[in-house]
Amino acid sequence: MRSWSQPGGLRDTRKPFRFKICGCVGRQFHFREVRPPSDVRRLFEKYSENGTMSIDHLHRFLIHYQMLKDATREDALSVLHSLRHHIMYRKELNLDHFFRYLLSDHNPPVTPSPGVHHDMNAPLAHYYMYTGHNSYLTGNQLSSDSSFEPITKALKKGVRVIELDLWPNSRGDKVKVCHGGTLTSPVSLNKCLNATCQNAFVASEFPVVITFEDHLTPRLQAKVAKMVTKSFELKLHRPDADQLAEFPSPESLKRKILISTKPPKEYLERQTSMGKDKHSGQSEEHTGKDDSDEDDEEKNAILEYKHLIAIHAGKPKGRLENSLRIDTGQVRRLSLSEQELEDISKDHGQDLVRFTQRNLLRIYPKGTRFDSSNYDPLLGWMHGAQMVAFNMQGYGKYLWIMEGMFRANGRCGYVKKPDFLLDKDHIFNPKVRLPVKTTLKVTVYLGEGWHLDFKKTHFDQFSPPDFFVRVGIAGVPSDEVMRRTQAIEDDWTPVWNEEFAFPLTVPELAILRIECLEYDTTGHHDFGGQTCLPVSELREGIRSVPLHSRKGEKYRSVKLLMGFQFQLEDHREFLEPHSQLEVDWEDDREDDKEDDS
Repeated sequence: MRSWSQPGGLRDTRKPFRFKICGCVGRQFHFREVRPPSDVRRLFEKYSENGTMSIDHLHRFLIHYQMLKDATREDALSVLHSLRHHIMYRKELNLDHFFRYLLSDHNPPVTPSPGVHHDMNAPLAHYYMYTGHNSYLTGNQLSSDSSFEPITKALKKGVRVIELDLWPNSRGDKVKVCHGGTLTSPVSLNKCLNATCQNAFVASEFPVVITFEDHLTPRLQAKVAKMVTKSFELKLHRPDADQLAEFPSPESLKRKILISTKPPKEYLERQTSMGKDKHSGQSEEHTGKDDSDEDDEEKNAILEYKHLIAIHAGKPKGRLENSLRIDTGQVRRLSLSEQELEDISKDHGQDLVRFTQRNLLRIYPKGTRFDSSNYDPLLGWMHGAQMVAFNMQGYGKYLWIMEGMFRANGRCGYVKKPDFLLDKDHIFNPKVRLPVKTTLKVTVYLGEGWHLDFKKTHFDQFSPPDFFVRVGIAGVPSDEVMRRTQAIEDDWTPVWNEEFAFPLTVPELAILRIECLEYDTTGHHDFGGQTCLPVSELREGIRSVPLHSRKGEKYRSVKLLMGFQFQLEDHREFLEPHSQLEVDWEDDREDDKEDDS
């Protein structure tokens, strides 16, 4: 029988896992309890005395190694308190206690929620906003049900921008929410508004924006105005003027709901134009008092609806680049499809950046994404687009990246854009390759928790899993890369101890991607957890990184112990880390295709 006693490794706890072959017990493996790696042992020795770490020692460790410059002695005491079930009434830590703290939820890789720390007093245009697309759909874009439940789920997740498509019913006397021109079932607008009102500020106090894609007549718009006013009451933000010269700040709009849609005059212009074409030969005898009364009623309905609109919106007319004109007297929201963004960014990238310094830009999935899949959000973000709208009902690497971005700033749903995208004197050019600004060094130490969250035969019928970790960067094209560790055979508590280095030209937009897989010789590796983290808010030192399911739900027990360090000067010393397997980027993208299917 094998036994283990490797330094910084694991010990055999004599708890066997038995796997059956042909109905009989054919293989037996011992579960190995995870033990502190060598780096943790060295740290404990450095910040302890005579085998114990006092409160003062721990305080010093938090400041000097974990880089928590503002850590207090009370913070160290709270760490001790979090371990009360392990240390009882003692006021110092031994190695095992210290290691258990490093692996605990009290040692997260980013600032925990709530923890809003960005300046929230700038105009809305200065923030990325957690944005949903077709927020009422439960599945695909063609035949799934419409429901208020996806809206509730999205808001509880922290989404701040909800989209509703408004259509008249078959009789033209009521409003329904559905994906027009498809077989999707409708849901009542009232249910969607009530779900929004009840859940708007569960995850965050910062404003919720509802974007209407409006296909209604003026009379139905008036009904919508009454429904919205009744549902939201004092939560509804009504602007003081029809047109704003600058958007208000998230701070000033706390616990407010804003409506964004195209002004109703566009509807009137279309109808007037159609009427002229249709009745151009009609004599004046057909007009009279009835028509005048109808016109007055229509105008009143339009005014009532218009007063709801806090953010005026529109879509491109004519040449795409003409939509990016800057009006110094008013601000607005422009919507582009992902394909339109790709097209216009080729020659007008700086115009996009300039436009988004004052105005809002919403990007939405192209119409051929019938399966509710998503696109790479980085193209929108690097051009300053605030509302990169995603289908929230599926999963895949792009949705994981989106979730990673909005783990920043205390998960409040608003992330301040980098200063270089707001500099009016030097407009950022997304096409220019920049020099390396910093290098992120990542160490993957070990993992644990799969034996608690998965059945013993989940990954393999006949033996424990063979886990490996993929780690890399989603960001501007020059920063994107994925690498991987070796696969550790037959082990529920794998130890990798591998280092990687990622030179970053735009760390402000970089997202650290982490994915654990169970190796399969067929190449179809089993999923073992994932997470994405904003590089701009990574906490240095050794951190406990919880993993999530494909759908973004946090596992109860599965986590990795990882180390993070930034090198701001000469990054070359980290470019050849030890024991590192390079992964061809094309092969990696093939693996990622499966994530988004």
